[in-house]
Amino acid sequence: MTDTPPYLVLPPLERSLSTRTGWGRQHWETLADHLLDSVAPYATAGGGQFRLPGRNSRSGVVSDGLEGFARTFLLAAFRIRGASGQGVDGLIERYATGLVAGTTPGRDDSWPVIVDRSQQMVEAASIALALHETRSWIFDRLSTAEQDNVRGWLGGFVGKRTWDNNWILFQVVTEQFLATVDGPHDPAEIERGLATIEPWYRGNGWYSDGAGANYDYYIGWAMHLYPLLWTRMVDDDGGRGEVYRQRLREFLAGYQHFFGADGAPVHQGRSLTYRFACAAPLWLGALFDATPLTPGQTRRLASDVVRHFVERGAPDRRGLLTLGWYEPFLPTTQEYSGPGSPYWASKGFLGLLLPPDHPVWTEPERSVPGDLADQVIALPEPGFLLSSTVHDGIVRLLNHGSDHNAAPPAPAHDDPHYAKLAYSTHTGPEAAPAAWHADVDNHLALLAPDGTASRRARIERVALGDRFAASRHTATVGDTEYRVETATVVRGCWELRAHLVTGPAGAAVREGGYPIADQTPPSTVVGDRFALVRNGSAVSSALVGLAGWAGAGVHTDVEANAYGPCSATPLLRGAHSGDESVFVGLAVLSGDSVHPEALAAGFAVRVAGRTVVVRYPDGELVRLVLGDLPAGAVRYQRHAVDGPGASLRA
Repeated sequence: MTDTPPYLVLPPLERSLSTRTGWGRQHWETLADHLLDSVAPYATAGGGQFRLPGRNSRSGVVSDGLEGFARTFLLAAFRIRGASGQGVDGLIERYATGLVAGTTPGRDDSWPVIVDRSQQMVEAASIALALHETRSWIFDRLSTAEQDNVRGWLGGFVGKRTWDNNWILFQVVTEQFLATVDGPHDPAEIERGLATIEPWYRGNGWYSDGAGANYDYYIGWAMHLYPLLWTRMVDDDGGRGEVYRQRLREFLAGYQHFFGADGAPVHQGRSLTYRFACAAPLWLGALFDATPLTPGQTRRLASDVVRHFVERGAPDRRGLLTLGWYEPFLPTTQEYSGPGSPYWASKGFLGLLLPPDHPVWTEPERSVPGDLADQVIALPEPGFLLSSTVHDGIVRLLNHGSDHNAAPPAPAHDDPHYAKLAYSTHTGPEAAPAAWHADVDNHLALLAPDGTASRRARIERVALGDRFAASRHTATVGDTEYRVETATVVRGCWELRAHLVTGPAGAAVREGGYPIADQTPPSTVVGDRFALVRNGSAVSSALVGLAGWAGAGVHTDVEANAYGPCSATPLLRGAHSGDESVFVGLAVLSGDSVHPEALAAGFAVRVAGRTVVVRYPDGELVRLVLGDLPAGAVRYQRHAVDGPGASLRA
């Protein structure tokens, strides 16, 4: 055991094939074994539950104990199947014993029965998948009575109601496994589940997680994962398998850009405590020959992700995955999160199902596009604009479409992991309750007289294209609703933000930039119309007022951010002129030096009504037209340096 991360002894770095990460299959197996060995002391006497330390979920300690067993069983299954059952006798015995204990009625660690919309449904799916992958080593070796108990517990899923999102797929894989072992199942429920996800498919590889605008990591680690793993359970998938594979290929073409140069995933969406589960769709593409990535690119990205967390203290000194990001941080979690929840990270080990001689393990690591040049990727289905910069390895996600709300007329709500204008691989939203109430970072707000900020709940898409995206939302102050339209244009680490805001004359308006967090308070610089914050890792966040803004400042907080206990956010302040006001600013997130005063002097802006024209320091010109436009009107134009139309006339 070491005193600093990583808190485990890993094999020597593998530099012949893994020149970037140093990780090979042996490193993945070592980490898997470490995670599995570390949870073993928390097993109940019969082995049917793992009651791990940490805050319990809303489902209670018994359900949490089942979760600890089921999710680590999935990891054990990948390890057992990947080793062809050789050298893993201890794992086979441990999970076979626990399976018998959990499914035998009346024991102290028996599992709660499956009822409508219960957490048991989630865990049943992991158990079913694990049993399918390890059938010859575990299920087939059970006695007839023990097999009947397993069938009986899993069979409780038949006829039950799930939530209308990825949960429908838990029923599909659970009942399909039961079909393979002559257990109770309803073919109509399996068919209905697979049919239910079809209207949620939006194109170019993107599902929504249920109706509405629900776009996050669940698209990869659930909506793609379960249908394809279902095809491993059936002899004839009715042609669905090729459809699912093509969708995954298209999804991975964009998904590969969600990771920074150091392996950090973009910090957006719920269940982020699952950490390297986000590597699952990368491996899934290789497992099903459904990826645009080469084998070397797949391993490089997946290994980068898991190494990123291991080197930052996850797992911790006890070998456990905690409720948080790098360290424990409960605002990253949800009410359904318990101490066993982080072990959905097991999905990130899906690559162990690929044999050691598969090209994904034997070919050299390869660069991905973000290693070689700056990237701007428009993803119309989720409403995301991804921007990465090669000089610092940061990826930024501009969110103009994912609000995690059910479709109207359902009421809208907001969440710090969905409502922000921007997210990144190197920053997290200010998510603690008090910080979320203040709602400063990456948000434009109208402020009530008592300082309460308006919210960004339901996001209305306006446009998305080349380096440009725009959306609207309703800002409520008191009992009055106002409209905020935001257009963003990206170029490298520069993010131009233009807002058209309706509101009462004199109302305070505030915008925040990216929050920076660290173990110690970030350094700050504030000018008349700019603010800069910088942490000890030399990541800087700046916000520069270009038009409409009257002042600047920095908002500081403690224990509000997953990236460190001390955080600071640059902000701009202004006052509404009445009816409509336009505010233009420049947000910067960079690992390089940032000089906001020079940027303020280097950009020229002209605003005429709803038209904004911006000249960049090198002469490039951008023209934006905000608000409702007639059909065929041009909302965004970009002119090269000294190119045709390069004029500041609005």
